[in-house]
Formats: sequence, structure tokens, C-alpha cells
Amino acid sequence: MYFRLVTVWQHATPPGFLRLAGHPLRWRLLGELAHSDRQVRELTGLLGGLVSARRSSADRRDAYYSIDLARCGELLTEAGAVLHPGLRLIPPPDVRFAAHARVLFLCTGNSTRSQMAEALLGQQAGHTVEVASAGSHPKPLHPNAIRVMREYGIDIAGRQPKHLDTVAGRRFDYVISLCDRVREICPEFPGPPEVIHWSIPDPAAGGGSDAETYPAFRAVAAGLRTRIGFLLGRIADTAGLSQPAGG
Repeated sequence: MYFRLVTVWQHATPPGFLRLAGHPLRWRLLGELAHSDRQVRELTGLLGGLVSARRSSADRRDAYYSIDLARCGELLTEAGAVLHPGLRLIPPPDVRFAAHARVLFLCTGNSTRSQMAEALLGQQAGHTVEVASAGSHPKPLHPNAIRVMREYGIDIAGRQPKHLDTVAGRRFDYVISLCDRVREICPEFPGPPEVIHWSIPDPAAGGGSDAETYPAFRAVAAGLRTRIGFLLGRIADTAGLSQPAGG
């Protein structure tokens, strides 16, 4: 009788609430809310800067949450090194893809974010990735977008904004919206592609002179470059590639 009872309890599953609340971070969040109602920014602050939130530019009632993958990588590297020197993570190789991928970036004006993303992906991936961009309401390239791309050694001055209609019906492997507004109206593409949203604020939305807004353009370009690096890793993983082409 005794051994039968022990066997039963060994295979018993804890109640769902205990499994949910048992994690130290979840328990801390629950404790904060038990003490007082909190704003979202206060709760994300408890995550050590790994998660951030920003209001949607399409609908201020919505919020988008982003994870800092670069910081996650740093923390993983630190954790491995602390446990054993042999577990130090090394930067991934400069992968040049043997498989072809097609990527489309979308924003409202196709004048800043999507143009910069197209240029940066083209630079990092070379001719192994086919990349395009378009907008729902195209307008001329912003001078600061041209200027900041020159810092990366890319000249986009001669590029023209394109309407969504010009890419409708084309096949893409990845369709990435960079603007909260265009995400709400993004058409369906054949395939279907993998649809991704990066909630990136318009660096020109705050107004001001080109000189005053230029730091915001530089910040957006840097953020895009980081995200694109992780995107290339995802493309390589999907294609089953672990070595540079020819390696």
C-alpha cells in the first residue's frame, strides 16, 4: 500500500498556478502587482532592460514589446564564461548564403526606414539575398536617410520610393513591416511568406530641422543593422546552413 501511494504522487502534476508562479521572475511580478497596480513600463523595468515597450504610431491604445537580442547574446556569453571557459560563445561566422532568399521591407513613405533596411541588408548579404522595399504612401527620400547611409558606405541618393502596388503579387520569403500603420494594411502576398513586424518609430516624426533629427536617424539605422544581423542568422538557420559558402 505504501509503495503504491508513493508511485502515484511521484507522477502527480502540480497545479497550473504553482507552475506559473514558481519561476522567480514571475513570482516577483505577481508580488509587485499584489502590492500595487503598476504601469507596463514599471513591469518591463523588472526584466533588466531585456524587454522594452512603445506605443503604436498607428493606434496609441496599442503597445509593441521588443526584446534586446544583442543584450541577450551578451548575457548568454557571460553565463557560459562563468560556468566554464570552454563554454565561451564566439561570434557567428560571416555567413554568405548558398541558398537564395527574398525579403521585402515595408513602411508608410518608403522614404526612410524601409529604404535604409533595404540598403543595409543588401550590403550585409550581398547578392545572395534579393531585397526590395515599398510604402503605402510614398514620398521622396529624406535627406537624413541619404546622409546616414553614407556613414555606412552606401549611396541611396538615386533610389526612388515605390508604392505597395509595384510589389503586389510578387513572391517573397519574408515580408517585414517597419511601421505600425503599414502593418494594419499590409496586403497578402503569394507563398505565403513569413510575416514579421519591427515596430520602429519614424525618426522624422518629432519635427525639427534635419540637424536636430539626425541623431534619431542614426539610432534607427543602428537598430536596423542589429536586427538585420539577427535576420540573416534566421535565414541561414532556415536554409540549414552552418558554414560560409565554399567552406
